[in-house]
Amino acid sequence: MLYEVRTYDVVPRSVPEVEKRFAEAYEHRKTYSPLAAFWHVEAGPLNQIIHVWGYNDLNERARIRAEAGKDPNWPPKIQEFLLDMRSEIMMQHPFSPELKPATIGPVYEMRSYTLKPGAMGRMQAGWAKALPERLKVSPLAAVWYTDLGELNKFVHVWAYKSLDERLAIRTKLREDKIWPPGLRFPPAPGEDDNYLVRQETKILTPSAFSPMQ
Repeated sequence: MLYEVRTYDVVPRSVPEVEKRFAEAYEHRKTYSPLAAFWHVEAGPLNQIIHVWGYNDLNERARIRAEAGKDPNWPPKIQEFLLDMRSEIMMQHPFSPELKPATIGPVYEMRSYTLKPGAMGRMQAGWAKALPERLKVSPLAAVWYTDLGELNKFVHVWAYKSLDERLAIRTKLREDKIWPPGLRFPPAPGEDDNYLVRQETKILTPSAFSPMQ
């Protein structure tokens, strides 16, 4: 399974209208394939929507997009609000759940890390060891790496009931040295674990029609 993550920057104050028009068009688009998730940013780069589509492979993506593109009701009529559009093809790490319809939010945190070239394997190994204990505390929605788009990018999405719950959980995890992985499994003496180039976080809220709530 791969995921196409499409990020659109829209005109300030237009998010409600963009979501309304997207929802109307999606009633037609979902006959070709369903959304995996649709969020807008509450904290981070504002006036931004993120929609995620799951495909078995790139061939299926191309076929479905070609079929949907012939539908007069797709794409949604939101061009007048669009300022920028970006698309990334994400692959799942072995321990990532699939994005399936679920109610595990309604607050989602999307954390995107850009790693030094060649560091993805070390990042994945550390997560594989530390993740089982982390999952006992709160649910993970996805862990991806970029296959097409900005490379060396590691993206993880967590679900919380509220921002207060997020803060309490993150504080406890650090105090108990459960998470991040480097606290539970520190590097060996002399081992370089500084493989992060850049980090970004976004707090997301699902739209009413998002399969993930």
